[in-house]
Amino acid sequence: MPSHPAAELARRLGEIAEVVCRHYLSNGRRQGRYWLVGDVNNSAGSSLYVRLTGPSSGKGARGRWVDAASGEYGDLLDLIRLNRGHDDWRETLEEAREFLRLPRPARPEASGQGGPALATRDTVEAARRLFRSGRSVAGTPAATYLAGRGLARAIGLPALRYHPRCYHRVSDDEPSQQHPALLAAVTDLHGTVTGVARTWLAPDGRGKAALADPRRSLGHQLGHGVRFPGAVPDTLVAGEGLETTLSVHAVMPAISAAAALSANHLAALVLPPGLRRLYVARDGDPEGVRAYTTLRARAEAAGVPEVWELVPAADDFNTDLMARGPGGLALHLAPQLAEQDAMHFLRLEAIEPDAVV
Repeated sequence: MPSHPAAELARRLGEIAEVVCRHYLSNGRRQGRYWLVGDVNNSAGSSLYVRLTGPSSGKGARGRWVDAASGEYGDLLDLIRLNRGHDDWRETLEEAREFLRLPRPARPEASGQGGPALATRDTVEAARRLFRSGRSVAGTPAATYLAGRGLARAIGLPALRYHPRCYHRVSDDEPSQQHPALLAAVTDLHGTVTGVARTWLAPDGRGKAALADPRRSLGHQLGHGVRFPGAVPDTLVAGEGLETTLSVHAVMPAISAAAALSANHLAALVLPPGLRRLYVARDGDPEGVRAYTTLRARAEAAGVPEVWELVPAADDFNTDLMARGPGGLALHLAPQLAEQDAMHFLRLEAIEPDAVV
């Protein structure tokens, strides 16, 4: 039988229990298999403890919590409701979906016989159709956008495509708009497309479209990423945003890279088996630090021998690339890398972006 929506959300939150705790219970700390904090309102202390490991459901499930002082207990959905003070469970479910970057459930519509239409939209398949409908980036506003971010060398990467008229819906009550968009395929470890990241662009590609939210993802993103292949099979650069990951990949193209598209999703990225060295290219903010800390702990628990932190000089690596150029970014990264990688795979020459896009 399919899971109840609330139970499925609780299970998904449990899969990234530490990420949830660091967001809602930031005054707490990890101790062994638990996250300790004062109470559901994020007070200092240690009477409330959340399981960070364990099965996905049943006794001892990860994400289950107990407050020894008040006697309260529950799963992470209960914790979010109490933490946020929601009176209506629908608010909690909506916040959980937003935190997990899940699509909203389809609204019931009247059928021809007056009954509800219960069919739900397959967002993964919709993402695949959208990416298939895209075309090569070269010669399009998406190429202009990438070149403007110092990323002209990314124009031919197979994970990126262009769509000239990609729909953008402001709300359920307003008509959709169409804007050109850069598409990025989100894939699992086997290369199967599970989602697509959309960046809506200005008509000439000189910047993003004038929208409140010019970036959105469609499909299933949790654990997956936008992947850029390299020749070194046991080393990976995991980054937050698309442009920041492409910036690091531009000066280390031989090493595979994966853009998780947000700090929360970076913390939850599924790592490939046999990984020997992981570089975490985080952003220069507290969310980036938390993402690195969580992913490092997960990688070490999975047996990855080496985890290295890559820290930008400014807010992210794309800002560094635009300010310093490829050579300057490479010089900034060099002391943060394993010596053999810096010697063999880092492009230290100051390469100018391609002029023709």
